[in-house]
Amino acid sequence: MNTENSGLVCDFTGGAVGHRLRAGGGRRQALARAAGLSKGRTPFIVDATAGLGRDAFVLASLGTEVTLIERSPEIHALLRDAMTRAFDAGGAPAQTIARMTLLLGDAKALLPGLKAEVVMVDPMHPPSRGSALVKKEMRLLRAIVGSDADALDLMRVALAAASKRVALKWPLRAEGMPGLAPPSHQIRGKTVRYDVFMTG
Repeated sequence: MNTENSGLVCDFTGGAVGHRLRAGGGRRQALARAAGLSKGRTPFIVDATAGLGRDAFVLASLGTEVTLIERSPEIHALLRDAMTRAFDAGGAPAQTIARMTLLLGDAKALLPGLKAEVVMVDPMHPPSRGSALVKKEMRLLRAIVGSDADALDLMRVALAAASKRVALKWPLRAEGMPGLAPPSHQIRGKTVRYDVFMTG
């Protein structure tokens, strides 16, 4: 699918990302706490399922180095273009982009060589019965990247690779990912939760 015609938008200088930076709550927000960010602690993070890069950008805006892995060439190209535009814009967006490294490939193959302290995993979530239709953006993204049928395999690789923790982003009220042991703890947001697995 051609992302130029898909309706997907990747933008790090305004829109949804801009709102999250203004109102997200800094290191107190669920995403940052799930990643282990706290006063004086800024771990090296690998976002193993980059998608449109918004979570990685927010984490990088909080001062951490983030490596993004995206295996879809179409989404990787979209991300690369958005990162270039944000860097060229200068100012705070450029400073944030400078802390982000984008890789194309399968995270299962790349993770073992990256020496990540923290690995973030946000696979395509199982559909929620009885809920409203998934918003258009996520339907478009799923049409490009698929259903992430190997998510459990990715989690197992992530758990072996991360020196401190793995944070799995998951629907708030869904059962845990089948095949995984219970997480060390959970951090709950408004619509999603983070199942956190301590590995250190």
